[in-house]
Amino acid sequence: MYTIVDIETTGGSYQYDRITEIAVYVHDGEKITDEFTTLINPERSIPYFITALTGITNDMVVDAPKFYEVAREIVELTEGKIFVAHNANFDYQFIRQEFKSLGFNFKRKVLCTVKLCRKIMPGLRSYSLGNLCNELNIRIETRHRAAGDARATAALFKLLLSLNRDTCSLITNNGFPGINPVLDTRVIEDLSEETGIYYFYDENGEIIYIGKSRNIRQRVLTHLKNNSSKRAMEMKEKIADIGYEITGSELIALIIESYEIKKIKPLYNRSQRRTSFYYGIYSRLNEGGYTCFSIEKNTSCETPLTCFSSLEMAKKHMSLLMEKFQLCQKFCGLYESQGACFHHQIGICHGACTGTESPADYNKRARSAVESFEYLHRNFFIIDAGRNENERSVVKIENGKFIGYGYADINEIGFGTDPFHDCIKTHQDNRDIQYIIKGYLKRNRVEKILPF
Repeated sequence: MYTIVDIETTGGSYQYDRITEIAVYVHDGEKITDEFTTLINPERSIPYFITALTGITNDMVVDAPKFYEVAREIVELTEGKIFVAHNANFDYQFIRQEFKSLGFNFKRKVLCTVKLCRKIMPGLRSYSLGNLCNELNIRIETRHRAAGDARATAALFKLLLSLNRDTCSLITNNGFPGINPVLDTRVIEDLSEETGIYYFYDENGEIIYIGKSRNIRQRVLTHLKNNSSKRAMEMKEKIADIGYEITGSELIALIIESYEIKKIKPLYNRSQRRTSFYYGIYSRLNEGGYTCFSIEKNTSCETPLTCFSSLEMAKKHMSLLMEKFQLCQKFCGLYESQGACFHHQIGICHGACTGTESPADYNKRARSAVESFEYLHRNFFIIDAGRNENERSVVKIENGKFIGYGYADINEIGFGTDPFHDCIKTHQDNRDIQYIIKGYLKRNRVEKILPF
């Protein structure tokens, strides 16, 4: 048995947008045996361009049921059946996300009619629903409305089944050509869609790969479908089991991944076994008392201000700092000469390289450049999402160094900082971890930065 599904939404992102209409048709392989279709109040405004596409307006959905009010009916109609849709991942992910917000794990075997068409009818100019229906003389009564598109998909699906009834190899979660036969597909089906770390094991129980993702299951599926290189296919063939650890916080997932790869040295994480940050920016005072910057290969002798994976990236960042803080090309390690730098010759540099600007004046700006590499506080906690609603993740920075991470019970938060100190499991600081944390804080919003 199958359920043919189509939805309309407020936009293209299942993480941020919501469903505005859904149609579900139960199909026995020959005909439709049951159906359900309704507008849904998305509890947010429908953008104008979406209304122009679908014809669904804010006024039309204002009195429509909210998703939780129709959720039970959707569960009952789809239970024990294969979820069929055109470009199925779009519809399936949206519906899973809606159920996830209700605390329900919606899982179904999925079959995509786009993939089925490509297999059974290769070489067509387009596999969009509209173009396929035109090509195959299938009528769509109301394009870009859930009921019309779902009925057209049902007609297309019936035609495809008449041409080839072997659909099993294209059902998501079941068909992974080239995987190790020892790998139980139930392990794949049970993978979490939360943020965390995942581990691939070979038949001897050895970890051969470690990765992190904001959606563990989705990332693992990408690996299992990856035939882009000989190495990727070779790894896929060796995966005999899969493990994972939910972290809640992407930052903690990044930290754990870095430590675990260096400690375990998995076969297929070869490029990540050592530090991937080979170059650093360093600062020192020269004989004249001026702060000078240099880009050098990292060694264990001295700690850089920050690290980069390539010399080119380090030079690019140093150039940005030079312009932002009006620093001397020569003292930034970007211009070699016995005399003045080129920028001084064209009137941009204030003259530190010729001694016309005092070390005190120049070093004020140089200090600002150094501070741009530092944390805003010397001692603080990074508070972010936990592994469930009752906890928060905690990363501790003390005297500018990474101390460790842990999880605090949300019920204990509010009684000073003791719960945060107590939950920390200490770990050794290193360049990679510093780079990970600083880069993450620059690129991402966290729940709270708590100085102590």
